[in-house]
Amino acid sequence: MICSILLLIILTSCVSGTFVVNVTQTSYQAEENHDITLEWTFTTNPHSSSNSLNIFCELLTDLSPPVLFHLHEGVEVPESQDEQFAGRVQWDKDVLREGRLRLHVSRLRTEDLGMYKCDVTTSYGSNSGRCWLNVTAVADESKPQRPTVRPEPQSLKNIRILYAGLAALTAAVLLIICLCFKCINKKRNLYSAVQMSTLSEKQALGLTV
Repeated sequence: MICSILLLIILTSCVSGTFVVNVTQTSYQAEENHDITLEWTFTTNPHSSSNSLNIFCELLTDLSPPVLFHLHEGVEVPESQDEQFAGRVQWDKDVLREGRLRLHVSRLRTEDLGMYKCDVTTSYGSNSGRCWLNVTAVADESKPQRPTVRPEPQSLKNIRILYAGLAALTAAVLLIICLCFKCINKKRNLYSAVQMSTLSEKQALGLTV
């Protein structure tokens, strides 16, 4: 589709005649919110007045084509400009007398994408030129990006497991030691109680000195 459009542009630009309208570039590439300059050239006549110059530029769409720029008898007609381009188009008056139409489009939007056609009419002839503008959308940077979680190395996992096992083993050993001490103390207390009981019995029987 784009190749067919570009071929049509080239064929239109190469039409022979006394009055010719060409485009500086057949295709433009820009990003959303950026600025761009679209340029057309046309045949000039030193004997013709600028008052006879009429230019009508529009974005070709399936519906009503929005007007990009309108010059009537050498005077700009801003009220003809479509709301889509209001306040975003500036033109160079000085180079117009040289046969150059330069339109500066600011703050590009994705809906600005498409084929632009400029019809130039003078007292000595008329013609038109077309160019394609491609506008790419900018990625939304307002959304916070989730940090990338890197997988834990297997060696580090093994070390963590080893430390956990050692900690559990140490706790078990300490528990066993505590139980052993309690058991020993219990036996000692029981043995002391038995000895005291035996001694008391001997003293009661008069067997002790």
